[in-house]
Formats: sequence, structure tokens, C-alpha cells
Amino acid sequence: MNPARLPVLVTVAAVATFLVACGHKIGDECNIASDCEQDGTRVCDNFSSGGYCTIQGCDFGTCPSEATCVRFFPGLENAQSCKNPDGNPDQSLCTSDQICTVLSECAPRSIEQRFCMATCSSDGDCRDGYECRHVGNVHGGEPVPDPNDNSATVPNVSFCASRRSCSLDTDCETGEHCDITNTKVCLPN
Repeated sequence: MNPARLPVLVTVAAVATFLVACGHKIGDECNIASDCEQDGTRVCDNFSSGGYCTIQGCDFGTCPSEATCVRFFPGLENAQSCKNPDGNPDQSLCTSDQICTVLSECAPRSIEQRFCMATCSSDGDCRDGYECRHVGNVHGGEPVPDPNDNSATVPNVSFCASRRSCSLDTDCETGEHCDITNTKVCLPN
């Protein structure tokens, strides 16, 4: 090999490594799936504000280090309660084809959807228009439990998710208001 070419090859290798390492992380903005990962392993959730790079169909412990697997139950309304007399979720109050969510609602297993979501400690860890959801947040989603844990306890891991859209304060939960002049999302009071 020509010794004069060695610096050029080292530079090309460094740039290629840099470009591969600079792929979008879970939770980054996107328009299409290739914005997230060229190999098709990540998708762009366009239902989230500004797009959200994610991996669909994850399981406990399968997401990248910056993320956790979260299950959602879209369209769950007026669900049967699975709250026991102590006020805690109780799986025995649901049928075998349902899951008792952390919000104590029996959700059909058939509507469960799973996504890798960026982990966080506070709203400041999430991008604009997103909130750091803690277990039991009324806006939905809960980390997937460890299948090897017999208690099926939902992990106490927070994740970044799009704030709820609104047009009026009544669209928001207690303790929130609708930012109708700017973002049109529910913000804490």
C-alpha cells in the first residue's frame, strides 16, 4: 500500500464511522422512516408531533439504551375497572383476554401496541411539545413488564411522549390548561 494514501484512508474511515454513529435516536424528529435508520429497523411515527423515531413491536429489554418498551391501548374508552378495594390494579378483575392497566382499566390484549420510547427524568429531557410521562400518567402508555417477573409489575420508568392536543381547556386533564395561542397542547398549570 502506498504510505501517502494512509492519511486519506484514515480520514475516510473516521468520517464513515461518524456518519453511522450520528443516526437518529429513539424520540428524535422525523418525516419518513429513513430519517430514523437507513436499514429499516426504525420507523417514523407521524401521529406524534413532528414525527417520532421509534421501533414498533418491541418487548421488555429489546430497545436501545436510550429507550424503553412502552405499551399503549389506543381507543380504550369506558373500560371496565380493575381497581381492587385497596385502590390498586388487580388483573383477576379482568377476563383472560384483557390486561389490567396501571390506570386500573381492563384493556383488550388485541388492541395493545408497543413502541420504543425515549426515557427521561423530567419534561426538560424531552423535546418541545413532549412531556416526560411517569407510570400512571392519565395521557396513556405504560412500560412493558419483565416477562420473567412473576408479579408482572410495570417498571417505574418514565418516557417522552407527545403532549395531548387540545382546542379548549376542557380537552385537558385536571391540573392542566390548553395553550390555545401557541402550541395547542395541554400544559401543566
